[in-house]
Amino acid sequence: MAGSLGLRWAVAPYPRYKEVIEVCQLQPDIDTLPQGDQTVIGERGIILSGGQRQRISVARALYQQTNVVFLDDPFSALDIHLSDHLMHEGILKFLRQEKRTVVLVTHKLQYLPHADWIIAMRDGTVQTQGTLKDIQYAEPELFEQWRTLMNRQNKENSTELKRKSFRRAMYSRDTLSLATEDEDEDSSTSTDEDSLRAELRHRTTIPWSSFATYLRAAGLLLLPLLILSQLTKHSLMVAIDFWLAHWTSHVIAAQVESAERNCTITRDCEFSHSSYLQVFCVLCGLGIVLCLVTSLAVEWTGLRVAKELHCSLLRIIVLAPMRLFETTPLGNILNRFSTDTNTIDQHIPATMECLSRSTLLCVSAVGVISYVTPVFLIALLPLAIACYFIQKYFRVASRDLQQLEDSTEMPLLSHYSQTIEGLTTIRAFRHEQKFKKKLLEHTDANNISSLFLTAANRWLEVRMEYVGAFVVLIAAVASITNALYSQVSAGLVGLGLTYALMVSNYLNWIVRNLADMEVQLGCVKRVSALIHTQPESYDGLMTPAQVPAGWPKYGEIQINNLSVRYDTSLKAVLRHVNAHIKPGQKVGICGRTGSGKSSFSLALFRMVDTFEGQILIDGIDIAKLPLQTLRSKFSIILQDPILFSGTIRFNLDPERKATDKMLWEALEIAQLMPVVKALPGGLDATVTEGGENFSQGQRQLFCLARAFVRKSSILIMDEATASIDMATESILQKVVMTAFADRTVVTIAHRVHTILGSDAVIVMKHGAIVEYDEPDVLLEQKDSVFSAFVRADK
Repeated sequence: MAGSLGLRWAVAPYPRYKEVIEVCQLQPDIDTLPQGDQTVIGERGIILSGGQRQRISVARALYQQTNVVFLDDPFSALDIHLSDHLMHEGILKFLRQEKRTVVLVTHKLQYLPHADWIIAMRDGTVQTQGTLKDIQYAEPELFEQWRTLMNRQNKENSTELKRKSFRRAMYSRDTLSLATEDEDEDSSTSTDEDSLRAELRHRTTIPWSSFATYLRAAGLLLLPLLILSQLTKHSLMVAIDFWLAHWTSHVIAAQVESAERNCTITRDCEFSHSSYLQVFCVLCGLGIVLCLVTSLAVEWTGLRVAKELHCSLLRIIVLAPMRLFETTPLGNILNRFSTDTNTIDQHIPATMECLSRSTLLCVSAVGVISYVTPVFLIALLPLAIACYFIQKYFRVASRDLQQLEDSTEMPLLSHYSQTIEGLTTIRAFRHEQKFKKKLLEHTDANNISSLFLTAANRWLEVRMEYVGAFVVLIAAVASITNALYSQVSAGLVGLGLTYALMVSNYLNWIVRNLADMEVQLGCVKRVSALIHTQPESYDGLMTPAQVPAGWPKYGEIQINNLSVRYDTSLKAVLRHVNAHIKPGQKVGICGRTGSGKSSFSLALFRMVDTFEGQILIDGIDIAKLPLQTLRSKFSIILQDPILFSGTIRFNLDPERKATDKMLWEALEIAQLMPVVKALPGGLDATVTEGGENFSQGQRQLFCLARAFVRKSSILIMDEATASIDMATESILQKVVMTAFADRTVVTIAHRVHTILGSDAVIVMKHGAIVEYDEPDVLLEQKDSVFSAFVRADK
């Protein structure tokens, strides 16, 4: 974490570092990390929340002793208390004392009075600039927005940090908060750093159960065909060699006999090759056919296994519970589909074929040599013992070196991607040399492991050459001795020596392929482990046909003694919650960090484990419903709007059930019709990945239009207005109050004024409801928690 601030402990001014930490209020977050500020935060800061990452970025800017500081919307992921503290202690005090120029981009208009110069922009152009007083006369509309904002005291009321929906931080923070309350530290929160070194620590022998998994995926038909074709092919190859030896022996014998008879008539001395040639051609033809069959069997086996494992992997990822994605780094999942699947598809079949071929050829060679010279069997035992110890040492070293090479390659590729993504920041803080040095370090580490792996292969090759030389020596001496004292044909002696010369090569490839196979089977093991993930239970006690047509028609939500947790190994995040939301009621939910607000909405979608109580919607227990049916009936708008690559039509109606009239109506309600009409193609205009060709506010309004198209009777708004400007927020609230007037709306509040107009307010604390009533009633109670939230905004 300290490295994220661009620090080196050997040269870092420690007092300044501590001052910046205090200014950005990072010390409480550092205290919760396993190794404090030396904790490895992972790729893209995976173990940190959005607010923590943003404060670290601000701290990095404050720490650098530059004359100009650019801050691009630094408060979007922070609550009001952190925003105010950062504004006053960081910008107005720390930076002003150092007389540094600050360029602040923000939509939080309450900080405008602190600016010496204001630049208002619209549609990529400067609308006006000057002091706040100049803005009052030049842009009365903008000034009126600011004044309205100040009158309404539009500040955030909770210490809620930015929660990226359905991310691992959501799980760890809620659980950590509850663990702190019970003074029981949850050990599961310390596993994130361990996952970063998982590949390096995994240095044990690959169990052969992975090989059994691979063979099972091959099927009961292809596997016997593969084994039979391999055995038949190599038996035929040995038969061809024996036939050539037999043919050669007969030719030599005929020539000797011809010389002894002193034949003068060519016809009498001529040796007939026709019968031998015919048999040889038949054997060669069969060999070609068997080689083709073996190749096809190997390819079919590889394709079948790759397809079977990939389909199983894809199926489990589609059906996996959300916790898998929150607790498993995205890179690991991508590696299962890319690197591991590629190894299973491309490398394992080739390695297996090469291993089986080398093994059968080696066994054939030993068998032929032993047949030609039986005395060779005496030397076979010590040679086998020598080969065993050589391969044992090599396999251990090769396996670890290959895993080391893979583990050093991952940081190298990760550094590449992080450098490309953060190139602007790197150049802004002038850390090019630092990142270049880090790149060279990763490259050296990877090259060193590759060098040692190559050296290990050469070590094996030299020693197998020695073993092979002994085999040739013994076979040659035994063959010559056998030829002198017994009737052994010259063809068989030549055949034995030919096979002996190839033994070293066969042994070398057997050991190397065996080591490669062990490493490659690790891919099967990792994929198999992910495949065995317990999927979500999509089936319910009710079938889709048994669900009443049009359910839920009214949108009534009855929660009875509900307790939920993110995993069976974690503590409850909601405890004995009881609530009744009437049809069409607008309910706001507020509370501090870890209070369980987002867990409340996740429980409605059955994305968390409900181990006690029930949720009834229009009288039906949602636990009995098919999961797909349940989730298709609700709409949700998140803090981070989600748009997919495709067209506007696809993003509004992915199921293609709505007409163009309905889509344009939804866009008009969301006040996006002029925007879409101005685009080429209208509804068929392109939406880039993540909706990057639209602003944050526009993406949020598209999500609102999508919710309207679905005609759901229940709408969940999870901090939907946290990261948008006041104008977009006003549109959003107006649409919800009009277009969703007859529907049930549950709003998780990030700004207190967004729920002041609700029919009821739920105040949560430590996973339980502490207050539930109308806003006016709660405000009349001066000692209520909700009143304290409102007073904190004044």
